[in-house]
Amino acid sequence: MTPADYDLTTLAARAGEEARPNASVPLAEPIYQSTVYAFPDLDALERSMTGEEASSFYYRNGTPNAGTLERVLATLEGTEAALVAGSGMAAISAALLGVLKSGDHIVADARVYGVTYALLAEELPRLGITTSFVDACDLGAVEAAFRPETRVLHVESLTNPLMTVPDVPRLADLAHARGALLSVDNTFASPAVFRPATHGADLVTHSVSKYLSGHSNAFGGVVCGTTDLIASARTRLTRLGGTMSAFDAWMTLQGLKTLGLRMRAHSGNAQAVADVLANHPRVRAVYHPGLSSHPQFERAQELFPNGFGGMLSADIEDAPAFVRALAGRIPLAPSLADVVTTLSWPWGTSHRALPEAERRRLGITPNLLRLSVGIEDIGDLLTEIEGALEVGRA
Repeated sequence: MTPADYDLTTLAARAGEEARPNASVPLAEPIYQSTVYAFPDLDALERSMTGEEASSFYYRNGTPNAGTLERVLATLEGTEAALVAGSGMAAISAALLGVLKSGDHIVADARVYGVTYALLAEELPRLGITTSFVDACDLGAVEAAFRPETRVLHVESLTNPLMTVPDVPRLADLAHARGALLSVDNTFASPAVFRPATHGADLVTHSVSKYLSGHSNAFGGVVCGTTDLIASARTRLTRLGGTMSAFDAWMTLQGLKTLGLRMRAHSGNAQAVADVLANHPRVRAVYHPGLSSHPQFERAQELFPNGFGGMLSADIEDAPAFVRALAGRIPLAPSLADVVTTLSWPWGTSHRALPEAERRRLGITPNLLRLSVGIEDIGDLLTEIEGALEVGRA
């Protein structure tokens, strides 16, 4: 049996453990905080600069910790290579700028993360790169949006915050038939529950601050893909200075070791919470792909056989009262994927950059709350949530 045959849980648990020439080796990877590295001669420096020899030379170009994290994430996502960045948005920017030039066109899901929407709608047009936003679950609308100059189709494997499930395999076929690349933000899923590259995606991005690190203590992003695509993205990231710190890379490696275990707990707990919310009179709608009422329920069952992660959203009657009732137990925090359950308010945080009319059109209302369900005991968690619902009801 070779490492290629191992389960993701094994690969994640052993993240960063590589054979070293010493008689004894550290069980956990050391932090390499040096900003610059010395070489014995000009030939060695040249081999490093050209990439002929894998070695570090300057912090902005990458650190040993970042290199280890890149190899691990490429393995977990099933791609040839990976590039880590200082944030998830830096990773998406590098991925897109690595393949686009002025005059090119993007087709993107209208439901993408709010800051991604702002990047596509406001920043890239300044470089001559335009975007058409469509419903990525409507294959006809996606195909109609393509132009001769379309180079990228960008979607999310599970959308934020309404948890729609685009048909990634068919979108990949559609993009490739038009000579375009499929880019998938896999942040909400993680490779433990979905691997876009195995379904045809060319570029896979994550905010590693979320499920990959898993504890709200590391910051960064990653783009995974072919060797050529990642080399191009790396050039742009280095020039723009979007380097991930050695410490954040090291912390992410520590969190990755429990990814498989955490995602099983997140997925099971989120399904239980969704089931309870869907049957409560104060809850107008619940968005979770494990509910039979979900518009892409059958597709989700096919693409996500191992669960859907810990994310869901709910439109709750008098959402402010619900949030207040949970104060001190379930935090209101504008991020996700910690081991503890948190609440978020998409209207005023993640999708604030979208025009109000667009938010309402997409179904993002002031009473919509996003839950990032943690790995706590499910009985304790349901007691807190049901109690908060009853307080608001009273």
